[in-house]
Amino acid sequence: MSEPSALVALRGAAYAYEDGPDVLSGLDFDVREGRALALLGRNGTGKTTLMRLLSGGLRPREGRLTVEGTAVTYDRKGLTRLRTTVQLVVQDPDDQLFAASVAQDVSFGPLNLGLADGEVRARVEEALAALDITPLADRPTHLLSYGQRKRTAIAGAVAMRPRVLILDEPTAGLDPDGQERLLATLDGLRASGTTVVMATHDVDLALRWADEAALLTPSGVHTGPARTTLARTDLLHQAGLRLPWGVAAAQLLRAHGLLDEGTPGPRDAAELAAFAAAPALTPPPDGQRG
Repeated sequence: MSEPSALVALRGAAYAYEDGPDVLSGLDFDVREGRALALLGRNGTGKTTLMRLLSGGLRPREGRLTVEGTAVTYDRKGLTRLRTTVQLVVQDPDDQLFAASVAQDVSFGPLNLGLADGEVRARVEEALAALDITPLADRPTHLLSYGQRKRTAIAGAVAMRPRVLILDEPTAGLDPDGQERLLATLDGLRASGTTVVMATHDVDLALRWADEAALLTPSGVHTGPARTTLARTDLLHQAGLRLPWGVAAAQLLRAHGLLDEGTPGPRDAAELAAFAAAPALTPPPDGQRG
């Protein structure tokens, strides 16, 4: 089976803020269609800059951004095409919400595309349903809880029907139940064909959720299968991250002869419990989780 092609890619990208040093330089980065990608790294290594380059919020000083191999142009037509392909949801929903009600906020992007009223309504209803906030359609945004504001911000991006959804620390500030509900929502979006990129500091979440992990370090970005990439202690040290507990658990299981070298380790508590109950049982491969 062939590897998914790069839907969105940066090639030789460099960026520096005014009067500052390069934040990113000579960066090659791929977002492959149909994959869940976790982006990790210490503060100041350029995660936010990278996400804004991918979504068109920033333009690389050098290099290029491509969509399906075609270079993005930064005129109105080119940016409209990009933003119907890639949507970025920032970490703080209050930086993204501004309309009086939930439905009005979610409708903003589709209205700016010049879509007919019926199409706008359909997209808003679809996005609200996808984020499980349909009952909140007429709720004033200033009366929403933090978790509801996060979902509304994501719904606004989903209403654009992007092929790539980029989320900056989407689980930050959510309680455990809110995190689980959001992850279930993201699973639903992926099942409907949306490629999801998540920036996070939570290595355990990345191991559990992602097919691929990209570690942004001072030596560059290192991307590969989540299981193997997040077991690289050298890269984790460079990225200012600790070893995921699932990787540590796999090492302990192997040390006690309960897990073969070629068998993937557990990614969450349920998979660890399965190992404890039946050591021969192996968790499903990446991309085939229920």
